[in-house]
Amino acid sequence: MPELTKDQKVALYRGLVRARKYDELNVRMASEGKLLTFYHSAQGHEAIGVGACSVLNKEDYVYMHIRGHGVPYAIGKGIDPKACVAEHLGKATGWGGGITGVHMVDKENGVLGVGGTIGSCFVLSAGYALAAKKRGKGQVCVCFTGDGGMQRGQAHEAMNMAACWKLPVVWVVENNLMAWFTPFCDTSAVKDIAQVAKAYDMPGIIVDGMDVFAVREAVEKAVERARKGKGPSLIECKTYRFRSHSEGRPDACHNKPRPQEDIEKWKERDPVKLCSARLLEEGILTDELMDRIERESAAETEEAERFAIESPYPDPSRLSEIVYAP
Repeated sequence: MPELTKDQKVALYRGLVRARKYDELNVRMASEGKLLTFYHSAQGHEAIGVGACSVLNKEDYVYMHIRGHGVPYAIGKGIDPKACVAEHLGKATGWGGGITGVHMVDKENGVLGVGGTIGSCFVLSAGYALAAKKRGKGQVCVCFTGDGGMQRGQAHEAMNMAACWKLPVVWVVENNLMAWFTPFCDTSAVKDIAQVAKAYDMPGIIVDGMDVFAVREAVEKAVERARKGKGPSLIECKTYRFRSHSEGRPDACHNKPRPQEDIEKWKERDPVKLCSARLLEEGILTDELMDRIERESAAETEEAERFAIESPYPDPSRLSEIVYAP
């Protein structure tokens, strides 16, 4: 893969800062009772969505993981996230017109939403990859899920058929070692999710999910492989969520609080700090540029909040559009 330019590296750093600012905004609005949805914080996960989606074209498909409710993936793919904020407030200017909650879709930009059940994205993304292959325009589908989603039977059904048909799909598993309140080691017979790929004769790659550059490089290689008709890949991004499973829930492991020392240890490798440290060392970032990016990102999220609050609610007549039973 070609070496990233200085501008590309700064863009990745800016993406991480923006994703963190949007996450902090949603966490605050959730605590203030402004959101009409749950909120699953992406703090700690930002490098995965931002890095992976930065290699995609507008025509490529993305199935998002629940963390951050679409924002890291939208930022990585070059989509304005303010419509995501509006959707959380149930406003007509949102991605789903204010009626989809966390299950947001942006068909124009290839965003296929978040599955309503954990792990459902595997079969759906394989279906979109099948359509992409038949279309023959070089599209790929990148599907994000968590370690909990890997325990669904349909994940393995989809992987097997995708490998048989050499579908252009890349599965990115955000393994934060905890599915709700259950640690990964209690639900998996293998130490590393990437090992599963061997059963389906596809590449299985383990990546530092806190390193935006490592994530981008791994996904870029897998995407290029898929575009060439060589089939699917499975990428396991080792990461850690800094907050509870969702806002308002206890931050627990089984029936006990998650060890604070574990959280603090992982925070030492915060994706934003890890990226800035590298770029400062390379002489690409300066304190002045970092301050400017911080200010601009804060101003962007303030504007997104204002936009969402001032936007109208959807017309009640639209309710009939989403009722499918007679």
